[in-house]
Amino acid sequence: MSSQNDAENLIAARSHTGDWRQLVQRILKAEMSKRGTKYQDLSDRLLTIGVHQSADNLRNKVNKGIMGADLLLQIMYVLNMRRIERDDILDIFTDLGNPLE
Repeated sequence: MSSQNDAENLIAARSHTGDWRQLVQRILKAEMSKRGTKYQDLSDRLLTIGVHQSADNLRNKVNKGIMGADLLLQIMYVLNMRRIERDDILDIFTDLGNPLE
């Protein structure tokens, strides 16, 4: 019985992983859109702080929602993002049909 619960928990965790990746994608695309920033602009801005990422590489990472925490923070910095609100996270998960609460 315990192994069945473990397997169910693993499946649930994996499905949430995709949601977290979509969260990253949506937040970054929204912030880029607000600022009229294209991937080449983002690449250029990152270069000013010594981070070398091609526009194509950034596009792939953002579209997949997969990147290291360091790159996420660097992108937030160069986009001059103030913060990510908890309520925004909850709203996005609800939109994805997988509410956290």
